[in-house]
Amino acid sequence: MTALYTEHHDVLLSFVRRYVRSPEQAEDVVQETLLRAWRSINRIEPCHATIRSYLFTIARNVLTDSWRAEQRRPEPLYDDEALAAVPSADDVEAALEGHVISAALERLSGEHRDVIQALYFEGLTIAESASRLTIPEGTVKSRAYYAVRNLRAAFEEMGVLR
Repeated sequence: MTALYTEHHDVLLSFVRRYVRSPEQAEDVVQETLLRAWRSINRIEPCHATIRSYLFTIARNVLTDSWRAEQRRPEPLYDDEALAAVPSADDVEAALEGHVISAALERLSGEHRDVIQALYFEGLTIAESASRLTIPEGTVKSRAYYAVRNLRAAFEEMGVLR
């Protein structure tokens, strides 16, 4: 096997490099060729021309197998813009939640919607919400209570909560 390697490695490598992209891939093909030849070493005849043609046949088969394997695998996508444009599961889920929430908010009265907007979406305190909406703090609390209750009922009607 050592004699086979030293005598035919360079010729096989130059043959294979014509058909593959990288030198590493060419080395892999030559290595696989010699490995397959070693597995069937008892079939190799000592005639020099027969050995070389036999190795070229094995190399061609390895190249064909490699090419077929590449065709079965999907081509990797390296376009950063295209990857950024693909919605992630979180984006889709957030969009669906936003749609459901806005549909439920549409079912509230304007006064209740304003209180929910101020308290939950803008993060204002009860005192800040009362000042902004020009209503007493107790009214903000009661509207928030009833608005949340109405939202819960709207979500149940929509099939979101059970």
